[in-house]
Amino acid sequence: MSQQKNTNDLLNMDETISNSEEFLTKNKNLILGAVIALVVIVGGYMAYTNFVSEPKELKASEAIFKGEQYFGADNFEAALNGDSLGYAGFVKLADEFSGTKAGNLANAYAGICYAQLGKYEDAEKYLSKFDADDQLVAPAVLGTMGNCYAQMGQLDKAAATLIKAAKRANSLSLSPIYLIQAGQILEKQGKNAEAVEAYKSVKNDYANSYQAMDIDKYIERASIK
Repeated sequence: MSQQKNTNDLLNMDETISNSEEFLTKNKNLILGAVIALVVIVGGYMAYTNFVSEPKELKASEAIFKGEQYFGADNFEAALNGDSLGYAGFVKLADEFSGTKAGNLANAYAGICYAQLGKYEDAEKYLSKFDADDQLVAPAVLGTMGNCYAQMGQLDKAAATLIKAAKRANSLSLSPIYLIQAGQILEKQGKNAEAVEAYKSVKNDYANSYQAMDIDKYIERASIK
């Protein structure tokens, strides 16, 4: 009876992949907010103040500004491919300004736009080009990649990438979400001991998170399989 209740209380394993798509849609503020914060606040402001001596960086920052507006308005198609008013689109800008900070961020933007449009292979291609070591954008990009791998049925990569994203983020807002997603995927694969380890990380490392309130249910379910 307890096992049945736990199963009903938690996400059905057959829905894990569709839940990745739901995560990409419903948690926009978590996944995209980090990118918006860094690019709009730092990438925009700092480009105009600190990169003024570097013409290519300045030009790149100016070029992606319109895309940031489309992105913020959820117009992912225009953000990706441009408009008829002179904006080229993140795809072209990532190539044109390759090697610049703005060009690097255009890769992240393009990848997340593709993910939002359900084009997961294209999303992974651009997300994997993004290179950063920070604790703001990099974990969000990795988390998006993990969900894209799940959508493509590459479950080993999905779980490993989500765990990596959780470690990189090391935050109450993102890490527990990524760890639970990884645990669900590992359960689906029958890797229950690894799933328990992921769930226990939520319990032990992020005890004050919202997700930790119900984590014992996940641990119990995976432990008795």
